[in-house]
This record gives sequence, C-alpha cells and structure tokens, in this order.
Amino acid sequence: MTSLDRSAFAAAALELSETEENKSSLCWPFLRALPITGAAISTLGSPFGTETICASDEQAARIDELQFDLGEGPCWQALSTHRPVLSSDIRTPSAAWPMFAQAIGTSEVGGLFAFPMFIGSLNIGAVDLYATRPGSLSASQIDDATVLVALAARQVLRRALLSRPVVTDESDDEGYSRRVVHQATGMILAQLDLPAADALLVLRGYAFSHGRTVRDVATDVVARRITIPTQFDGL
Repeated sequence: MTSLDRSAFAAAALELSETEENKSSLCWPFLRALPITGAAISTLGSPFGTETICASDEQAARIDELQFDLGEGPCWQALSTHRPVLSSDIRTPSAAWPMFAQAIGTSEVGGLFAFPMFIGSLNIGAVDLYATRPGSLSASQIDDATVLVALAARQVLRRALLSRPVVTDESDDEGYSRRVVHQATGMILAQLDLPAADALLVLRGYAFSHGRTVRDVATDVVARRITIPTQFDGL
C-alpha cells in the first residue's frame, strides 16, 4: 500500500466524518479511496424504509433500483448476513439472486461489491460499489471499504433520525431524562461494544422504530426490561 493510497483513504474517512457539517455527498469518498467506478448508499427495509440515499451516477442508482424492485441482490444478502458480498464478475451465475443477475443483462457492470450498514444489531442498509470491468478488491481495500461503510452508517442513521418526527413526552423532567438516557447509553455501550455516540444512536433508533420516547426506552433498558442486542434482531 503506497503513501498516496493511505492519504486518499484518510481524506475519504475525514470527508465521511464531516458530511453532516459540510452537507457533502456520502458516495464520493468511496470513489476517491477505492478502485471503483460508482457507488450507491441505501436504507433497506424496517425501520427506515427502502430508498437510495445517494448514488454517484445513473448506473449505481439503477443497481439499487433493480434490487429494490426484485427484492433480491447483493445488498439484501449483505445486510441479512452482516457480511460483505464480493462479486468479481456479476455475470457469474448466482443461486442467491438469479433474477438480479439476469436483470443486469448487458449493463456496463463487472465487479459488484455490497457492504452492510449496521450499528450493533440495528440494520440500516447497504453500500453498493461497482466497477465497469470484472475484478476483485484486495484484502486491504476490503478493510478500507468496511471502515468507510461504518462511517457512512453513522451519518445515514443521524440523517434518518433528524428527518423524522421524534416522539416526545411533555411530562419529561429534563434533568431526570438526561440521567436515565446517559445510564442507558452506558449499558448499551457495554452490551454492544460501541462508542458512546453510536450507543446513543442505537437507543434513538430503537425508540424511533417502536414509536416511543427515548426516555421511556432508556428507562426500560436501565430496568433490564429491554436487552438491545436481542430486541433489535429482525427489525
């Protein structure tokens, strides 16, 4: 790995970390750091719905759209298994998603790589990366992509929560609310081995997906009526 490659990766990671502040695209950092032609990022299924968050070009958007329409493809497989799906040649027959492979047809897509977006056991969506020619990603490039996808997942979750109304409770005492939320966040942090900011995102995501206030969910977490790792499975 050359110093130029590491510099490109570092710049991409920084850009993804600051997309909310800079209102920049979540897709373009992947193109700068990896040997790919295009990228698309999408939320998949519950609780945030199925939609494309960003696409670097029309082909990337079409790859997402086909998978949405067919209900199968590498992005769905990646999210369900929590593992990257790496196809060096999309036209190689796949028993997992035959309709999608057929639908790609003669499109200018060779390699296709899908990475799951999740925080803890909260499923968010997937990142699809494609190259016009068949080819594989190296082990270090897969590692870099995984780091970038984790950064993108945090940004997508933040945007999803900010764009939707939050259930509030007018009877909340702010001081108590903060204390119980901090305590619940600490418990989730320990359960899922997450940074504090991500543990709070998981708490908020659970509250949103169940139509409850963050304080109510935090109270149940502290009382051990909710165990986040198991409760989030299957969302």
